[in-house]
Amino acid sequence: MSVYDPKSPRAEEFINHEEVLASLDYAKENCHNEALIDEILNKARLRKGLSHREAAVLLDCDIPEKNAEIYALAEQIKKDFYGNRIVMFAPLYLSNYCINGCVYCPYHMKNKHIPRKKLTQDEIRREVIALQDMGHKRLAIESGEDPVNNPIEYILESIKTIYDIKHKNGAIRRVNVNIAATTVENYRKLKDAGIGTYILFQETYHKESYEQLHPTGPKHDYAYHTEAMDRAMQGGIDDVGLGVLFGLERYRYEFSALLMHAEHLEAAFGVGPHTISVPRIRAADDIDPSTFANGINDDQFAKIVACIRIAVPYTGMIVSTRESQKTRERVLHLGISQISGGSRTSVGGYAEEEPECESSAQFDVSDRRPLDAVVQWLMKLGYIPSFCTACYREGRTGDRFMSLCKSGKILNCCHPNALMTLKEYLIDYASPETRQVGEELIKQEILKVPSDKIRAIALQHLDDIEHGQRDFRF
Repeated sequence: MSVYDPKSPRAEEFINHEEVLASLDYAKENCHNEALIDEILNKARLRKGLSHREAAVLLDCDIPEKNAEIYALAEQIKKDFYGNRIVMFAPLYLSNYCINGCVYCPYHMKNKHIPRKKLTQDEIRREVIALQDMGHKRLAIESGEDPVNNPIEYILESIKTIYDIKHKNGAIRRVNVNIAATTVENYRKLKDAGIGTYILFQETYHKESYEQLHPTGPKHDYAYHTEAMDRAMQGGIDDVGLGVLFGLERYRYEFSALLMHAEHLEAAFGVGPHTISVPRIRAADDIDPSTFANGINDDQFAKIVACIRIAVPYTGMIVSTRESQKTRERVLHLGISQISGGSRTSVGGYAEEEPECESSAQFDVSDRRPLDAVVQWLMKLGYIPSFCTACYREGRTGDRFMSLCKSGKILNCCHPNALMTLKEYLIDYASPETRQVGEELIKQEILKVPSDKIRAIALQHLDDIEHGQRDFRF
C-alpha cells in the first residue's frame, strides 16, 4: 500500500487514496465541531490557506451561522487577493479528432456521427479575427488527443499563427493551452512557444473510477495523466491550471484530492496552481449528464467554490459558460476571478454559424450572451472586466506572480492594468451603452489605486488610449 507524501513524484502517493478517505472521515466526524470550525476559520483569516483536511471540515459543515461566515470570508479573501477584477477569456477549439474513449465527452473515438474537423491555419486566422473583433485578448486553445491529426507540431504552429495575427486594434496577447498530458520535451516546446498557462483537468482523482471512465486510449493511464503537471514544471512551465469535472465522482472526494494536488505542487516545486477550474458535467451530442450518479446541485457548487477560495487564496478560479448567468453571478461573489464570454465550444464556431458546426460542440453552453452583454453585466454588478495579460508579458509568472499576489500588493499593478485594458475594449469594441457604463466605472475605480504616482501614470495612459495609443501596462 502506498504512503501519503505530498513531495513524492508518484501520483498514488501525492494523491493518496487512503489519505483522501481518512480526510473525508475526519470531516464527517467534525462537521458539527464548532470549536474546531472556529479554529479553522481563524486560521483561514490569516490568508495563508488551509490544508485539505481543514478545508474538508468546512465543506462538510452544515451549521447555518458558520456557513454564513465561510461565504463571507471567501468573498473577502477574493477581494483581498484579486479585488473586483474579473479576467475575460474565450476557448478556441482547434480539432475534435481524438483517440480516447472518455465516456463523458462526445469527442470519444466510438462516436461515429459527430462531424470531425481540424482547423487549417487559414481557418484559425478567421477564428482569431472573429475573436479579436469581439474584443478578446486571451484565449485557451483546446484539442482532442490524436498524435496523427493533432501532433505537437500542429499545436505549436497554431500558437504561432494566433500570436502573429494583428487585425485593426486586435491582438491575442496570451494563449493558454489545454491539451492532453505529454512529455517534458513537449512541455519545453510549449514554453518556448510563449504559452501562458498549461491547463489540464484531472476529470476525477479516484483511480478506479478514472480507469472506468477512460476505458481506452492513452488517457487511460492514470499516473501519466495525474503526474502531467510535474512534467510541465520540469519543462519550464510554471503557470499550470488544475480542475476536476464535478459529477463523475463524489464531490467531497474530488475536493480533497484537488487540494492535495495543489499542496503537492507547492511542496515539490514551490509554486501552487495558477488557476483552478470547477466545471460540471454538461449535455453534449451523445452525452446525457443524468446517467452520471454524482451530479452536484447549485448550493453544493457554491460551497465548493467558497471553500476552494479559502483553502487556496492565491489561485485564480475559473467558471466557464457551462454555467448559467444566474449561477455565475452567485459564484462571482464567492471566489471566481476568471470567466469566459461569448464562447463557442465547437471547432470553427466563431467564424461560422452553421448547424453542422454546432453539432460538434464539446458541451452545451448555458450562458449564450455575446461578450458585450457579459462585460456590461459584470460592470453593472460592480466588477471590472479585465483583458489584462501584463504579468505574463512582464515575466511575472510562477513564483514571481505568487509572491506579488500573496503580498497583497497586486492593487497597484493589476487594478490599473485592468482599467487600461477595459478602456481599450470600450473604445474599440463596446456598444454605446456598454461604453457609457464602463467610462463611469473607470472614473470610480481609478481612485482606488493606492499609489499616487501609479494612479497619475495610469490616468495619463487612459488619456493616451482615448487618443489612439494601445497596450500600456505596469
